[in-house]
Amino acid sequence: MRAALSPVPVRVRVHDAEPFPLTTQTTISGEAAAAGTLRSLLQARTGRQPALVASGAIRLHIEGGGTPESYRLVVGSAGISVIGHDAAGLFYGVQTLGQLVESAPGGWRVPAVEIDDFPRFAYRGVMLDVARHFFDVQTVTAVIDRAASLKLNHLHLHLTDDQGWRLAVESWPKLTEQGSASAVRGDRGGYYSKEDYRRIVEYAAERHMTVVPEIDMPGHTHAIGLAYPELVQDPALSPGMAAEIAQGRQPSPRKGVGYQGTAVGFSSLRIHDPRTYEFLHAVLAEVAEGTPGPFLHIGGDEALSTDAGDFAAFMQRASAIASSHGKVVVAWHEAGAVPGLVAGAVGQYWGSVNPADGADRKALAFVERGGRVILSPSDAIYLDMKYDADTPIGLDWANGPTSVRRSYEWEPSDVIRGLPEEAILGVEAPLWTETVSSLADIDHMMFPRVASAAEAAWSPATIENEWRTWGSFRQRIAGLGPLWKSMGIGFFRSPEVPWADSDRASAPPAGL
Repeated sequence: MRAALSPVPVRVRVHDAEPFPLTTQTTISGEAAAAGTLRSLLQARTGRQPALVASGAIRLHIEGGGTPESYRLVVGSAGISVIGHDAAGLFYGVQTLGQLVESAPGGWRVPAVEIDDFPRFAYRGVMLDVARHFFDVQTVTAVIDRAASLKLNHLHLHLTDDQGWRLAVESWPKLTEQGSASAVRGDRGGYYSKEDYRRIVEYAAERHMTVVPEIDMPGHTHAIGLAYPELVQDPALSPGMAAEIAQGRQPSPRKGVGYQGTAVGFSSLRIHDPRTYEFLHAVLAEVAEGTPGPFLHIGGDEALSTDAGDFAAFMQRASAIASSHGKVVVAWHEAGAVPGLVAGAVGQYWGSVNPADGADRKALAFVERGGRVILSPSDAIYLDMKYDADTPIGLDWANGPTSVRRSYEWEPSDVIRGLPEEAILGVEAPLWTETVSSLADIDHMMFPRVASAAEAAWSPATIENEWRTWGSFRQRIAGLGPLWKSMGIGFFRSPEVPWADSDRASAPPAGL
């Protein structure tokens, strides 16, 4: 069989038996939402939609009693059964079934297999930065579809930064009226109305994804000052940023003027002004109200122009405010240095696979206060890193370009010494958008490396499964190329991967 499966299932048993033939008479029965998902997937893959009937050859059902998000898939020559522990598990079983579809002389088929599968980590995420460059609702929903197909279940939206504020807040309307127009390079800005955000949240939920909104503070806040200048300090340049400005590599930030560069660390909220905390209460209340998921991200990274003591005082108050609105607080790992951070907060680690500068200790501090850690090692699964020196977009600050192989060859349990498996909430692959401005750019940078992150998040540890090797992974995603192409994903055809040619032409015109 063409073992083009990613993420790797927990158990796969291939049978020496006749495959299931997909024909124009193939039918689907069972749970309606999953059946609709499978119909769309098969239409994209094969060009035809099977009929929905009361008792079909492909049967989709939910049965309790298993691990959350788990499923069992059985394929025989006479039929296919997908059983999910819950709706999410059934959805993921359908995604695996879509990966198994292969062309054969005379038509399409699914090989005879049994698969039992469940996730390693509860949190499996991808982040989209919509602040450096803004992306409309249609683009965000396309990213949701792509991520969900790989069993990722959280979409972290980086909604605010120096370049723009992207979410409407009724109580502070100037945030979008005046703070949303700018973007990197002077490109088009924009923002999500409350209705836009609701559409994104609901679309994600239909695909078993939870939206995690981020309001980044106290740095990365220049755009707030475009709307409410009394809330922010004047820009403060580090020596390194001043040098970049002098050499013409970055524009100089000016208070009240939209920032179009990519430098970080020059902005800060006014830490000791009571009005700042009125702002936080109102904004976080509205964001929390519009977000049914449990998490609210409050940033906390790269606050280079905020005094260390002020940073600690601010993050303590900000985390308490976010928590008061009924949310689990998430913050970048720098906030782990704050002794008074609200108990139970989740730390997002963005240091390297080999921690430096105490980043690992800051991440562990979240666990010591009853929280857990999301792993986002920048030199492995930051999707905005170049593949190699010749990649036309992307950055290379995270220990140089990140090849597909490097994105795969890391193990979550090995990153932070002393971090127990149960303290790892999950894995998230961020896509920052300093150089990314279209869905085509997103596809190019996400695929195939997002599959590396999905496998680290879902599949067994590298020492527990014989398929969890680079040699296996490159072969498996090579076979996914035709599926990704049929889904409209403009993936990067990395020379590290022996890509399969499209197999659509091998199917007969009338075949399913």
